[in-house]
Amino acid sequence: MATTAKIQVEGNNPVLALQGFLKGLLGDESIGGVLVSVHHFGKGMPMPTLVTDPAQLSGADPLAPAFPMNSAKLLSRLTRGQAGERIAAVMRPCEIRAFVELVKLNQGSLDNVILVGMDCLGAYDNVNYKLFLGDQDPFAATLGFHGVNGVGVSAGGVEIANACKACEHPSPTNADIVIGVAGADLRESIPVMATSARGEALLSALNLPEIQSTNGRDKALAALVEARTVYRDAMIEQTKSVTGTLTDLSEYLAGCVNCYNCRVACPVCYCKECVFNTDVFEHKPWQYVEWAKRKGSLKMPTDTIFYHLTRMAHMSMACVGCGQCSNACPNDIPVMELFRTVAARTQASFDYEPGRSLDEPPPMSVFKEDEFQDTVSHMV
Repeated sequence: MATTAKIQVEGNNPVLALQGFLKGLLGDESIGGVLVSVHHFGKGMPMPTLVTDPAQLSGADPLAPAFPMNSAKLLSRLTRGQAGERIAAVMRPCEIRAFVELVKLNQGSLDNVILVGMDCLGAYDNVNYKLFLGDQDPFAATLGFHGVNGVGVSAGGVEIANACKACEHPSPTNADIVIGVAGADLRESIPVMATSARGEALLSALNLPEIQSTNGRDKALAALVEARTVYRDAMIEQTKSVTGTLTDLSEYLAGCVNCYNCRVACPVCYCKECVFNTDVFEHKPWQYVEWAKRKGSLKMPTDTIFYHLTRMAHMSMACVGCGQCSNACPNDIPVMELFRTVAARTQASFDYEPGRSLDEPPPMSVFKEDEFQDTVSHMV
């Protein structure tokens, strides 16, 4: 039976308690480093940081409601090849799901990684996190977000990212250790569970007090999933209504400047050379003029729609809905909403959920003779 223990919280400060927990992991001789969000210089946006010195975990803030980037791609860099050191990576559920997809695509490895998953109550995008933070001490702001000081998630009236509102996966899967934030009274203790043999060994070595119950975690997660599923379904229907034709889609993406930030920020977009970074779409001057003459005008950049359609065709099956595409967009185009709408259709068609299982191959990497029989029969 998997071990369920608790991280004791002193002084109503769960951030300090989690820092102590991570120091305990780093103190294990099998762990060479911890990948976790850290406030550098004691303020500002917490960024994924590989920490090898326990003293520097004093800036770690894994509970921070900030999500500047999906760290799956960073962990991919740290695990491709022989690092020689085992890393404990503290990740959100969507980050773990994205990393699982990268592993299945041979872009990362689980051999020298301990995945420490945390229940996710949501996070702000980069702009709103700064608004939420204001002049507050970042650690105090984190405690306020989680209601430890009585403030709560709606502090300041700033809303969490739409991707988080629509995320039906608030609890981590495929983690070795799960930190059960949902439903916990973070002023007293934080449940922590081992969900693999490797996680069991590490957790046992910390000698934390075992508990029998996770204090309403399942009920809290179920409520989150229910609310987020309602939001997701409404979001998808609304997005469908405004992107149903090529003209609608063109209007939806009208503000795109072809910066390709969404591609760079996407955790499962891993090509070393993208066709859109080559000269394939560098057309001759006379071609632009001729195209403009056909209609009387030519919107530039010219390949915006084709770029997004290509991204959707390539990535919708692996999209985990983390929202980093929208987070990275300089013109606030709701890219996440569009991708989730397309992904819902493609993933349902193949009964595939990215990050669900390491043993489940990506659909486009396998051929099944009995697949889509209804479609095939209509074509014969």
